[in-house]
Amino acid sequence: MPRHHSRSAQKGPSQRQLRVGELLRHALSGIFRNTEIRDPDLAGISVTVTQVRPSPDMRHATVFVEPLAGVNAPGVLAALNRHRGFLRGELGRLITLKFTPELRFVEDMSFAEAERIETILHSERVARDLHSAGDASEDGDVPQA
Repeated sequence: MPRHHSRSAQKGPSQRQLRVGELLRHALSGIFRNTEIRDPDLAGISVTVTQVRPSPDMRHATVFVEPLAGVNAPGVLAALNRHRGFLRGELGRLITLKFTPELRFVEDMSFAEAERIETILHSERVARDLHSAGDASEDGDVPQA
């Protein structure tokens, strides 16, 4: 008899979470584009919503954002979290879900991580290792599969 696994045993978000996350991301992007939030920390700042991860019950959502060029990220995040009630209200007017999720804004660190990896890959040490590995394979020291 097949065993049924609980939802918590699964890895990663469900299809519904992915769909709702995209819906929320598009709606929040539109709000940031078309609505002025009166806050000195957000004045003249462009914010990119890179991902929204709703909780399994859809009552909470983590919003990953990145200010343009990473300028004053802590201040921008603090301002967005201060205005999350207003943003949730605006979101509720744009989407049709049973519940409008509580929002929590966090910085998307994937850009910084990608830049760090890019720097490592272009470092002299990696180039030296690649060059020495290329020499070894030309000499026949590396066994062929």
